[in-house]
Amino acid sequence: MADINVTPLVDVMLVLLIIFMVTAPLLTAGVPVQLPDSRATALDVAAKPLQVSIDDGGRIFVDDKPVDEAALPDALAQIVARAPQGKPPETYLRADKSLPYGDVMRVMGELNRAGLNRVAMVTVVRGGR
Repeated sequence: MADINVTPLVDVMLVLLIIFMVTAPLLTAGVPVQLPDSRATALDVAAKPLQVSIDDGGRIFVDDKPVDEAALPDALAQIVARAPQGKPPETYLRADKSLPYGDVMRVMGELNRAGLNRVAMVTVVRGGR
């Protein structure tokens, strides 16, 4: 009796699918930052989110374009003004792990004041800890 057991094949394919689903959002990064580790789940990327990055020197980037800290409120206000009414974009905040907590919170405060309340902090996902 010659039967083909496809259960191991399905198991391997599901593991590969999960790996690709977790790593795909990380491939869109344009500003090099050292992200902290986390066991959080991967984010759902249905619509194009706003990417805000802070590198190890404290420089702020909005969608890979450098923005001075003093000009950040105006840049965020323009983004909110262009968004559909009542539907500001989801924001992914990527901050270098060597930054002081206060620097990251200052940027988060500006995001909140601009009306961008759906903020997800991006980390490197490590499994099995």
